[in-house]
Amino acid sequence: MPKRRSKRAARRAVVTPAKPSREQHIRVRVNGVDHESDVESRMLLVHYLREVLGLTGTHEGCDTSNCGACTILYNGRSVKSCTMFAAQANGGDIVTIEGLTKDGQLHPIQRAFWDNHGLQCGFCTPGMIMQSYWLLKENPKPTDEQIRWGISGNLCRCTGYQNIVKSIKAAARELR
Repeated sequence: MPKRRSKRAARRAVVTPAKPSREQHIRVRVNGVDHESDVESRMLLVHYLREVLGLTGTHEGCDTSNCGACTILYNGRSVKSCTMFAAQANGGDIVTIEGLTKDGQLHPIQRAFWDNHGLQCGFCTPGMIMQSYWLLKENPKPTDEQIRWGISGNLCRCTGYQNIVKSIKAAARELR
């Protein structure tokens, strides 16, 4: 005589979860240009920007969101692109460090970092500039303390932050 299954076991046998799709189709606007791509569900946004779109100004530093080298703007907000899947960006508007330069001219924040020696090795600089861009949009006239708090999620191992703060203040003056 065949073994009889309980009602509970019969319900479990009938319900089979669908396999998750390994690829997703996304549409994003990056630096004013529309892009469509099929991406793996687990691809990080930083990898999409660097490897698929070739925008290597966004740096991957720590893979833990501690350093901020991968900072971009997503729908106008500062985001660490190593903490977001590319599929999550679907339909979004992204600005990377490459998107700040217009007609071959540096953005005032980029120019201020250059003029005030706000960089040394340059690894953290794209993320620091993107964070500064967001900070100055939110607060066009920040104090030194507000600048230090505003960039506290971005690490620089080379400078002492003095020239970074000086650069951001100079950019704030220029932008006003």
